Amino acid sequence: MAYDRPWLSYQEQLEQLKLRGMVITDDVAALDYLQRIGYYRLSAYWYPFRHFRPEQCAKTGIVQIRAQDNFVDNTQFIDAVNLYLFDKQLRLLLTDALERIEVSLRVDIAYLLGKQGTFAHTDIKQFHPSFVRKAIKGTNKTAWEFWLEKYHGLVSRSKEDFVRHYLANHGPNIPIWVAVEVFDFGAISQLISMMKIKDQQTIAEKYCVSGWQVFKSWIFGLSYLRNLVAHHSRLWNRNITTKPSIPKSDEVTWYTSFRGNEDLLSKPFLLIAITRQLMLCICPNTQWHIRLQQHLLSFPKQHSDKKLNLNSVGVDEKWQDWWRTK
Repeated sequence: MAYDRPWLSYQEQLEQLKLRGMVITDDVAALDYLQRIGYYRLSAYWYPFRHFRPEQCAKTGIVQIRAQDNFVDNTQFIDAVNLYLFDKQLRLLLTDALERIEVSLRVDIAYLLGKQGTFAHTDIKQFHPSFVRKAIKGTNKTAWEFWLEKYHGLVSRSKEDFVRHYLANHGPNIPIWVAVEVFDFGAISQLISMMKIKDQQTIAEKYCVSGWQVFKSWIFGLSYLRNLVAHHSRLWNRNITTKPSIPKSDEVTWYTSFRGNEDLLSKPFLLIAITRQLMLCICPNTQWHIRLQQHLLSFPKQHSDKKLNLNSVGVDEKWQDWWRTK
């Protein structure tokens, strides 16, 4: 199907919103937001306020719920802006935590693999034979080949002085305790997933996780979350594409809130809860989780007849009972 929607000036974008039933209480402010944030980015935040109705596909006969152009009564432009600002602050809080987790994992990898060899990160013998041979979906590469390609790409693209120094003075190989400083979260996740089981278990236990398989799925999930926040993607009501495992143990209260609940398992709050646990293990005196809780409780009220709430983030009704527990 050919794309036939025309370019619109900022004023025309504003008039289109008005024609579709959105209430604009301050044209000047609305135009300013359209110019600074953009119609398309903001549209993700006014999308939930559109009318929805079932429509049948002429070819397949399948009935699907489709969004209509017009908005629910009393929907104001500021409702979308407030959701955007709420989501932005949520990403900023998570950026802070994920940076600390990423740096901590770099230290763990360097310390553990460094004992096995100065260049252990490029020595396939230091990893699990089955894990390194695993085929990467959508490629003709093994996990090991995929990792090496990514690693060498990170090194070659690095602008850091220490990378240039080591390459210029010590040849093409960089020690693991230096190399980790060019790892991104994806590289960390990939490397951990190939480690020998005892090594994965050693790192998992540091973060208060009893099973290495669960921990591996957590780090993979946080890598996905890191990509979302790094690219300023909408987060608050997103369905996550990766579902981290939940430990079978009932020793940790929050596990039971998610286990068996498919709706909660597909929402971002699960990844936020995982972030909280790892943060508390890294820094037991942190107040990050308190700041995050306060932000969630500041979820903006809407003028629209359609009311949204924290359910779209994926919280359960008892989340505050365990959130501050260490």
